[in-house]
Amino acid sequence: MTLNPPAMRTRIAAQLVIEHLLSRQNAVPPRTRVARLFGQSPLCPESVSWYLGAQGEITVGKLLATLPPDWTAFHAVPIGKNDTDIDHILVGPGGIFTINTQHHCGKRIWVGSRTVTVSGHKKAYLPAAEHEAERVSTVLRERMPLVAPVQPVVALVDAKQITFRQKPEQVKVLDARGLLSWLERLQPVLSEAEIAEAVVILDSPTTWRQHPCPPAADVMSRFTALDGQVRRARLRRVLWATAGVLSVGGGAVGAAALIEKALLGALNG
Repeated sequence: MTLNPPAMRTRIAAQLVIEHLLSRQNAVPPRTRVARLFGQSPLCPESVSWYLGAQGEITVGKLLATLPPDWTAFHAVPIGKNDTDIDHILVGPGGIFTINTQHHCGKRIWVGSRTVTVSGHKKAYLPAAEHEAERVSTVLRERMPLVAPVQPVVALVDAKQITFRQKPEQVKVLDARGLLSWLERLQPVLSEAEIAEAVVILDSPTTWRQHPCPPAADVMSRFTALDGQVRRARLRRVLWATAGVLSVGGGAVGAAALIEKALLGALNG
């Protein structure tokens, strides 16, 4: 008996990224008690980019979840032959959008007409976003030949500064914090019937490669546990650094208190 594959809307924000992250972390040995005490990160070096990517996609996913009910968001949509996905596809009165999420905490970002640089390093965000939108447009036009082109969006998460020298012609680049207000200002371009038809197409696993699966039951709980470990390790490193400064400055009592907090944290972590 062939079971019907689950709807695409069952997939969670950052699902593919989290799966890659957890797969890599499976090979990482547990930290020793001393390593936890001094705030060693539980992440191996190869996992850091996956962890940050997951945080960014989850942040944008939470924002999209606050939109009115006439908007529908799909997350971690697999497309193409390789193990790649589209972070988010959004359908609503203002149109259909692919959203490419980029998490650059504390970085300075420069945006030109055809180039995005992060701390001086060029990134291929614009052509990648355009390609994603073209792929979704192709999928939709097989059944909705008159549908408007899909709009590519790049949402930047936690950047220190975003400088626009020239605005890209095809791709909307913005700070993720301004995503909702931008969407809310858009004029309606899709009717209720068009929105419903597009949602049905995008929600069907048969539209996408390999009938993608919903998340395993423990994927989000495992990521949440790992995220908690990362945050506690970061806090302990801050505590030890602060204690060292206070100790040098003669604040022995304060240093002792901070060290005690770090010790208690290690015992509980």
